Amino acid sequence: MTSNGSQKSAAPRPVELYTGGERPFDAEDLVKASGREPTPESLKWAQRLIDEKGPAAIERYLP
Repeated sequence: MTSNGSQKSAAPRPVELYTGGERPFDAEDLVKASGREPTPESLKWAQRLIDEKGPAAIERYLP
């Protein structure tokens, strides 16, 4: 039995878990990770941050 009381087990976890900037991301990913709406202004902000900080730009928002 699972922790929520169902007989069926939860879906298996992936073998590799990814966090932060180790995978490709774009401005929209950064905007959403920061909790903002993807507007033209926020996308420009995100692209500037990516250009300046590289992968560290998204690592601030993701574990």
